[in-house]
Amino acid sequence: MCYSAQIKSDYNKFLRHNGPVMDLKAFAALWLRENGLEREKVPKGVIDTVGPLLPPEVRAAFDDRFAADEAEWQAAIFKQAKRKADNERKLQTKVTKAASEHVRIAGNKIEQLKGWIADLHRTELKARDWQFFPQWWVPVIVREGDDYVVRPMRYQLRQPGMPASSDFTRKGEMSGTYNARRDNLERFWRHQFGYTHGLMVIDEFWENVDKPGGGSQRIKFRPKAGEPMLVACLWANWTDPEGIEPDMPCFAAITDEPEPEVAAAGHDRTIINIKPEHVEAWLSPDPANLQALYDIFDDKQHPYYEHQIAQAA
Repeated sequence: MCYSAQIKSDYNKFLRHNGPVMDLKAFAALWLRENGLEREKVPKGVIDTVGPLLPPEVRAAFDDRFAADEAEWQAAIFKQAKRKADNERKLQTKVTKAASEHVRIAGNKIEQLKGWIADLHRTELKARDWQFFPQWWVPVIVREGDDYVVRPMRYQLRQPGMPASSDFTRKGEMSGTYNARRDNLERFWRHQFGYTHGLMVIDEFWENVDKPGGGSQRIKFRPKAGEPMLVACLWANWTDPEGIEPDMPCFAAITDEPEPEVAAAGHDRTIINIKPEHVEAWLSPDPANLQALYDIFDDKQHPYYEHQIAQAA
C-alpha cells in the first residue's frame, strides 16, 4: 500500500501548465471544518500555498489553531525545562540512571517542541512540508462540467452509507481503504470505478517493507528522472447517516502489481501512474466501457523508481 506520499512541491506550476483551477470554496470549508482542528492533517505546503488565497475570516480558523498550539507547546517546554533542571540538580549529588534518563528525554522533547514552533513561523517551504499520510487532506484533481478543478479530499475513502467507525478494523487498526486494488475495483469500489475519478500529483511515495532480519522499515520511491507522477484515484463524498459530522470528500489511490524494482525492494504493490494523454479519458469515465479504463492502466507510465530507506518525517 502507499503508506505516505509527497505532493508535487511546485504544484502551482503544474496547475498553471495543465489548466485546473483551485476550488477555493472547498478549501475554505476545510479551513473551517471542526473549527480549524483539521489543521494538523493538512500539509504545511498546502496551508502556506492556499491559505493566502482565502478570506481573512476563513484563515482565522487556522490562525486560532496555530496560536493555541504554540501556547500549548510553550507551556510544555516550560514543564520539560523544569523536569530537566530538577534532574540535573539530582545528578550533581548522585548519578542515577533514572535522573539521567529524565534529563535526556526532557532535552529531546524540548528540541522537538522548539522545532514544531519554528515550523509554525517558517516561511520557506521544505520538501517534507508536502508529505501526507492516510487521513490527511490532499489536493485532488477532478472533472466538474467542462473544467478541471482542484479540491481537498481526505486520503482514505469512506464508502457512502458507512459509519465513521468503518475507517478502522475490529482490532482498532486503520483500514486499508486509502488504497484501492485494481483487482477489486468492480467489487468493493464498484460505486466509484467508472463514475468518480480523480488524479493526485506527487513526487515521491513511501511504503512499509519487511526487513531481511525481521521488523519493518519505510522505503521512499521516486522516479529516477524526477518527473511528477499522475496517480489514478477514486473519490466519494461521504455524508453522515446520523447527520452529526460534516460532509467529507475522500479518496483512495489505485494500486496494481508492483514494478520490478519496487518488488525487488520488498513491496508487492505500486500506485498506477497514468500517462498525460490519458488524463481526459480517466477524469471523464464511461461506466459502460470499463475496459477502456483498464486499457489506461495497461498503458501506464513505467519510470524507474529509485528507492532509499526513508528517515522519519
